[in-house]
Amino acid sequence: KRANMAAKRRMDAQVPAEESDLLSIRPLGAGQEVGRSCHMLEFKGKKIMLDTGIHPGLNGLNALPFLDLIDPEEIDLLLVSHFHLDHCGGLPYFLTKTSFRGRVFMTHATKAIYKWLLSDYIKVSNISSEDMLYTENDLNASMDKIETVNFHQEMDVNGIKFWCYNAGHVLGAAMFMIEIAGVKILYTGDFSRQEDRHLMAAEVPAIHPDVLIIEATYGTHIHEKREEREARFTSTVHDIVNRGGRCLIPVFALGRAQELLLILDEYWGNHPELHDIPIYYASSLAKKCMAVYQTYINAMNEKIRKQISVSNPFVFKHISNLKGMDHFDDIGPSVVMASPGMMQSGLSRELFESWCTDRRNGCIIAGYCVEGTLAKHIMSEPEEITTMSGQKIPLKCSVDYISFSAHTDYQQTSDFIRQLKPPHVVLVHGEANEMGRLKAAVIREYEDDPDVNIEVHNPKNTQAVELYFRGEKMAKVMGSLASKKPEQSDRLSGILVKRNFNYHLVAPSDISNYTDLATSTVTQRQSIQYIGPFSLLQQHLMLLSGDVEQIDVQEKPALRVFKAITIIQEPGMVVLEWTANPVNDMFADAVVTVILKVGTDPKLQKIVPAPTKTNKQHFTDKLTQLMSDLYGEKAITHMTKGDIMAVTVDGKTANICLDTLEVECEADEEFQQTVSQAVSRLYHSLTPVYR
Repeated sequence: KRANMAAKRRMDAQVPAEESDLLSIRPLGAGQEVGRSCHMLEFKGKKIMLDTGIHPGLNGLNALPFLDLIDPEEIDLLLVSHFHLDHCGGLPYFLTKTSFRGRVFMTHATKAIYKWLLSDYIKVSNISSEDMLYTENDLNASMDKIETVNFHQEMDVNGIKFWCYNAGHVLGAAMFMIEIAGVKILYTGDFSRQEDRHLMAAEVPAIHPDVLIIEATYGTHIHEKREEREARFTSTVHDIVNRGGRCLIPVFALGRAQELLLILDEYWGNHPELHDIPIYYASSLAKKCMAVYQTYINAMNEKIRKQISVSNPFVFKHISNLKGMDHFDDIGPSVVMASPGMMQSGLSRELFESWCTDRRNGCIIAGYCVEGTLAKHIMSEPEEITTMSGQKIPLKCSVDYISFSAHTDYQQTSDFIRQLKPPHVVLVHGEANEMGRLKAAVIREYEDDPDVNIEVHNPKNTQAVELYFRGEKMAKVMGSLASKKPEQSDRLSGILVKRNFNYHLVAPSDISNYTDLATSTVTQRQSIQYIGPFSLLQQHLMLLSGDVEQIDVQEKPALRVFKAITIIQEPGMVVLEWTANPVNDMFADAVVTVILKVGTDPKLQKIVPAPTKTNKQHFTDKLTQLMSDLYGEKAITHMTKGDIMAVTVDGKTANICLDTLEVECEADEEFQQTVSQAVSRLYHSLTPVYR
């Protein structure tokens, strides 16, 4: 198998990129890790980037994907799945500080939230200005370059077709189906097949992809039921405030935060004894975020859409907005949802450092945490933590992990793959161990099923998955060529037009109707010195073609030879004119040879008498014999009316008039010229040159 792959690579290196059968999928981030999602697809000379995230556990350029392995200028298309930082956090840098000149797309809701979320990230990032990847101005500049796409809207960029499906996960999240030269690749981004309080479940495409690039965040884990998870969450919050503690819930400003707000507001409404305990949504984006959610109600599930007609579910009765620590009176039990979700910096980090030394307080981690972040670290229950100032303080508060992360679990992932049955599955966005377990489980699931053959790949960062797809090339016949249905084995002649990865066969006269091309003809003109009599030249040309027509061109004597070459008499020279094509060019070469021969050979410079007529019956017999030798006896038919001999080859018939020796064949001009030449040469071989 390796030898075959090596041979394919060698062959592939010898063909142009647009003709290559190699599809390359290379993770530049999120390959056997979670964070900085970024994947490069290369196929048929097209280059597509999927997401451009940053790693929450790293700073500066280290947080970016491995962009030094690519030339941004060569990328045709960039698709962004959703607004989380690990999928779009590197976008302002990539759009404003690299040579990228392609087009970038995301959904309407993603673009609206991307602006506010990254603006907040710039403000709360507790890093030096040298480590900042971009500024507010860079973010604003990136907005001008981003185009939006509706769900299920088919787009075409340089021959790359793509459309998107609802992915669940967060508002506006999309799965992208990409089609290049008939090969379909589905990129899920982050997705969830479970409907929650405000988002619908991810769609299952009706179209089966050839390659599925799918998240492996939770590997083989199975999520607990939504009702059980919500009950555990509200019970934990209730316990913390009941013991007089403060409850910190670190969340990102948008996404899971809205789900938790809906749960808490409902729970507080059902428990009057909690009404004196405040719930704060601590984000400078609070009002802007809610405005976006209220705008995109139609992108949410049916329950929310029905509720909005009665009252807006995102106008909360028991939750107050908190812009920052300056506006917070920390005087008793409270619940605070603060960003960022992994407590790298910002308000959630400040509150945690302030509260973590009191046993009454509690922290609930409600989403997925990446290695290298404080949220991930405290889940291992260390005895102390290091503050942002470098001081070590004891960790005494309770820490609970109740995941509301809207990623698929093993059951959802397995069902999704089973419904699509793609020949190739590429796992991304998962820690190496989780991804390895998921790969083994999927392989195990199908190893005894002879009807399903699925290859599972789990590449590391920068490691390419190379797949080969040999697509059939099919040309659609269009225009006048399609007016008559061809019979089996008919040959169609026209111009093959390639537009991106589609082929069309059209008649030259239809080129301007079906393409942006224009037709033109090239007229050749050649001047040759000739001082002999024009009639002498005519006689020698008759020996060549047997068909010389006397005409006038702009009141100058001229000859028409082979019905294609015009010879005009000028003082001291003759001028040849013809429409360029392979057959006419060959005729012109023969005529030039005769002119040069007659003009330079003294023996030929005398008037040649007109050839005498041969015996018609004798000529007909010889012609029948010649055509039989060339094409077979069965190809020859004599028609009594009009003295016509028909020669039929491959369904095409050339009619020879025995009186004029003219040959007609509308179906094939090349066949007509071949027969005409044979007739002419036989005629001159049987006709005496001189009396």
